[in-house]
Amino acid sequence: MAFVLVPIVPLVRVVVPVEQSLLLIVPALAACALIGWWAGGRFLLALSWTALAVWMLTTHLPGTPSFLALSRGWALLLAASFGVVSIMSPGRPFFPRALSATGLSFALALMLALLGAGKAARIETTVRGEYTRRVDAWLADWDAVAQTREWQQLTRDNPGMDTLAQESADRLKEMPPVSARLFPSLLALESLAVLALVWGLFHRVSRVRIGPPLAPLREFRFNDQLVWGLVAGITAVAVPTLAAFRVVGLNLLVFFGALYALRGLGVLTWFFAPGRMMVTLMIALAIFMWPLLGVFALGVGLGDTWLDWRSRPRPTT
Repeated sequence: MAFVLVPIVPLVRVVVPVEQSLLLIVPALAACALIGWWAGGRFLLALSWTALAVWMLTTHLPGTPSFLALSRGWALLLAASFGVVSIMSPGRPFFPRALSATGLSFALALMLALLGAGKAARIETTVRGEYTRRVDAWLADWDAVAQTREWQQLTRDNPGMDTLAQESADRLKEMPPVSARLFPSLLALESLAVLALVWGLFHRVSRVRIGPPLAPLREFRFNDQLVWGLVAGITAVAVPTLAAFRVVGLNLLVFFGALYALRGLGVLTWFFAPGRMMVTLMIALAIFMWPLLGVFALGVGLGDTWLDWRSRPRPTT
């Protein structure tokens, strides 16, 4: 429920690529249901989810028509790629499957973009226009709130509130170009999150197992060779002669940086063996001090590549 509702929050809408989360979730669930049917599961479940996916992909949704078409195309690519990867490698754990499916989807999308003259430029224009539309919609709603008697009374009682709100609006206006440049990496991260959610949901509604269950966060790790993706991103951003690849480098940094930060959170979860109090503290840090926690987790995750923290004895005192 949070994954569906959080993208609607105004401050998140200017970052998240596809705000209609169900547009990605339902086709991916249909792909899992078809894989389950292939493995001996119920045909009715696969048929039901497939029909629901068709309805979701054809129904009218709010947003720019060109961006909705782009989102529907990505949802189909992601679901189909995940299905193909799962059928070809049924014994692989979830994360390598999801990462391979996301990479395959990007390869197919890039090929389709290169085949059409000027299509890549149109995609960038469409994405930036969609982010601008979201910001404009939020600002219009905010202007309506600012005209209310309650808000005017609040600003009279608290003079700094009006200035703070105006500064927040100015910063939001600057976000669309930045979000558009980082759109590929943000879309890849959202796709991985969708596939993880779908993987867990499917194994709750179906008796057929299509792969190993998701491990706890404290066990999250991946192939150490992925560190070269982060190295490539740093190189493309830092080396002046590679300025033409700076946007690619930024996307690599965001994507692999987020993966290593998540790995670092897994190490911290293992290290502290958190109970409810520690989990509450980590959630509070993630909400109110996320830059600090993110940088620290990134450092821990990178260090885990060479030090393998979780292979060492856990402190007992």
